[in-house]
Amino acid sequence: MSSQNQSSVLHKFKDILFSTMSSEELLSSMDSFNAREDDVFLVSYPKSGTHWIAKVIENIPNAEITLTSPIELGDISKFEELKMCCKRRVIPTHLSYNMLPVDIKQKQCKVNYIVRNPKDTAVSLFHYYRENPNLPGIESWAAFLELFLRGDVVYGSWFDHILTWEDHKNDENILFIFYEEMKKDPSKSIKKITTFLGINVSEREINQIACKSSFREMKNDAAKENCDANKTICALTSNRSLVFRKGAVGDWINYFTSKQKIVFDELFAERMKHSELARHFEDYS
Repeated sequence: MSSQNQSSVLHKFKDILFSTMSSEELLSSMDSFNAREDDVFLVSYPKSGTHWIAKVIENIPNAEITLTSPIELGDISKFEELKMCCKRRVIPTHLSYNMLPVDIKQKQCKVNYIVRNPKDTAVSLFHYYRENPNLPGIESWAAFLELFLRGDVVYGSWFDHILTWEDHKNDENILFIFYEEMKKDPSKSIKKITTFLGINVSEREINQIACKSSFREMKNDAAKENCDANKTICALTSNRSLVFRKGAVGDWINYFTSKQKIVFDELFAERMKHSELARHFEDYS
């Protein structure tokens, strides 16, 4: 990957790589954002399932919500744009806890934090780099994995990101949702999300939401809604067809060599040694 290629689509802010679709002016003005107490934030490291949770929330009957584009997407006019939303706002972001606007923390806005096995996340982000013109070109999986392990990818280190959020896992306004658990039992995760948001839904409605937010349905919808600016919930592209690839659990095994797995697992053990969340990934490693 040439540095010229990287610098044309990415820039560094506070030592973390961001897409040029997120202006430095906007990123440096985050603390001027005015949160509302009923705001909901969908937060994750890229390629961890934000679109999935967004689809679930969009399909909650009578929810009276507006799903916005990411808080860090665009320029300083973003805050004016968000101010125009009359309904309860559901705002996606890939920001780490440390970069989240201070008003969100002070008002204890509800946050859904979505976590996915980092090996699957790395593979999914690798394909995203290869297919998305808003991200740098990549020579090979091996080259990309090195960047991922160094945190030299968009939104920085997976480990740094998840650990800033894990520090707040016991905050009452933050709900952790695991991608793998949602895949195994969608209805159970949907029930968790609706209860957390204070929205009453019946069992029948939960099952309907699960059907409408299945991977196949989302992929079909993406083709119909493609490049609709109102449906942009990724800070890295408005092309929804790029977002849905496989949605699989355990696909990493088709990419990692045994040596790469050892290197990854050693770094994971070191970085996550004090993490309770690390236990969740034992079944998927």
